[in-house]
Amino acid sequence: METVLTRDEAIARPERAARRKIEARVKSIRPLAEDVSAFEFVSADGSALPPFIAGSHIDVHLPGGMIRQYSLCNPSTERHHYVVAVLRDAAGRGGSIAMHDALHAGQIVTISAPRNHFQLSADAAQHVFIAGGIGITPIMAMIDEVQRRGEAFHLFYCARTPQRTAFLDVLQPLIDAGDASVHFDGGDPRNGLDLSRTLAQCAPGTHLYYCGPSGLMDAIETASAHWPDGTRHCERFSAAGTRVNTPEDHAARRPDTPFEVELRRSQRTFTVQPGESIVDVLRGHGVEVDTSCCEGYCGTCMTRYLEGEPLHRDTVLDAEDREEFVMICCARSKSPTLVLDI
Repeated sequence: METVLTRDEAIARPERAARRKIEARVKSIRPLAEDVSAFEFVSADGSALPPFIAGSHIDVHLPGGMIRQYSLCNPSTERHHYVVAVLRDAAGRGGSIAMHDALHAGQIVTISAPRNHFQLSADAAQHVFIAGGIGITPIMAMIDEVQRRGEAFHLFYCARTPQRTAFLDVLQPLIDAGDASVHFDGGDPRNGLDLSRTLAQCAPGTHLYYCGPSGLMDAIETASAHWPDGTRHCERFSAAGTRVNTPEDHAARRPDTPFEVELRRSQRTFTVQPGESIVDVLRGHGVEVDTSCCEGYCGTCMTRYLEGEPLHRDTVLDAEDREEFVMICCARSKSPTLVLDI
């Protein structure tokens, strides 16, 4: 296998992790709830897997050329395997169906090294987690981490029915201890968790983490809009809504204009016209680029830029990340030329 990134390198150089491919074996597949299964991956050659931190996800390369992202739910102290939980979604883009129908124990697949855009705060006094359905997956690893740290937390788990609630048996001790609560809505969000009341108060040092369907995510963002900057953290598995709230949001939606994209290491330059993406242009000139969502929320195409001013249109990168990286599936350029580290 290739040289393994250290834990610090994986965090500091996430684009390297995104491009690193690992040959893995599907060790086991087991049901967790109705239409939800856990998939366990181990290294095909038996070696330890690269380290990860709670909130990380991996790419899984599926039959037919699809690449999909799935959050790791096992404790980050484990190097012998990665475990993801996947909801079989008949209305999705096909990835979850391929996971459930095309994978089998013993199969060799390609995965990526873990990367993370959904990290736990290192200085929070307490943590509030809100999970919607399969959005519980990354939060399972986060809860393990905060328990090992000995930090206060509460989980609000929103689901439709007990039969569709993954990890309910594992979480029962936390429910009994008052550290977690489960809210079943029967398919009607009006019967679920009262987000306005739950998020009305933000005690000093409290950080909020949330993951789930887009409707829940948008509702949480609205209900927690008054929380201090830097205290809210989320991971989406679908594109964000079309609300425009900030000057950057307005800029990101202005009409497209042509710009040049320069590949510094390849010493090649191409023009990106209105209506084209950087990925479209690169692929049109034979440059291989891995993508999945093509809407700016998965992180697969994250690329370092060296010069220029990107016009960011993703929902993954934070302000610090945007000083160094760009999602080339959806971003454009404010400057005449954008120079990429490719």
